Order: sequence, then structure tokens, then C-alpha cells
Amino acid sequence: MIMRGKYDDIEDIKLEVTMFDGYVTVPKLGDDATGEDVRLHISFIVDVSKGDGGENLEFLCSAWPDRLEIQKVYLLRGEKMLGRPYMGPDFRKLNRELQKRLHEYLDARGVNDELSFFLHEYMLNKDRIELIQWFGKVKSFVEK
Repeated sequence: MIMRGKYDDIEDIKLEVTMFDGYVTVPKLGDDATGEDVRLHISFIVDVSKGDGGENLEFLCSAWPDRLEIQKVYLLRGEKMLGRPYMGPDFRKLNRELQKRLHEYLDARGVNDELSFFLHEYMLNKDRIELIQWFGKVKSFVEK
């Protein structure tokens, strides 16, 4: 799924989101604490461009049901880039203050824990949503 938006009329924001692409098992909580629960994972890329055809700042992120994690931050130089870009260090190894600032940068652009929750809800209901949209299109076609 691709989502697009703008920030301050000068930045174009593009998210490229996968379906569920992984999971981890966690112990069950509560009264029936036997066994394990599954936490699904979604990968996505956040592309921030200034619209000048220059560099794009990209974030490789993980969406968990309750939080957003940044995995990598890197710069891409235009669309005719030759070779592979330097993908930057592991985000968790960066200075804590820099990590905080980069999370704030994304949060200001609407990329945050709430978006992670939304993506999980959307992907869980995607098939149903697409079926409802399909019925609407078929109905519209038949009624013409």
C-alpha cells in the first residue's frame, strides 16, 4: 500500500507499506496466562522529499501493534542514482538524543505509534474493506 501526504507545503511524504511480513511470540498476559500470543509485524519505508529533485531522506521502519520502530535512516540522491547508497548505522546504535530527535521529526509528520496501530487495524480488515469496495463497484456498474 502507498500513502502520500504533505508537510508544511514543502515536503512530500510517501509511505510504502507491506502486508504483515513477520511476527514474534510473546507470553500471554492476564488470568489465562498459559501459552503465547503472536504480535504481527509490518515493514514500511517513509520517504521525505523537498520536491526539488535532490536528496530524499528515507526511514526503514517497523510497525508493531503498539509502537513504531525506526530501523535505518539514509539519504537517497535523486532518481538516477548509480550504485547502492550507504544505508546508515543500526538506528539503535545511534546517540539516544539523535534517536529522540528523529522520532520527533517523524511524529511531526504523522508517522508515529498511532500510525502503527492504524496500519495494523487496516491490514487486519483489508480483505473485508476490499470486498465491500468491490461490491460497490459491481453495484455501480450494474445500475448504469
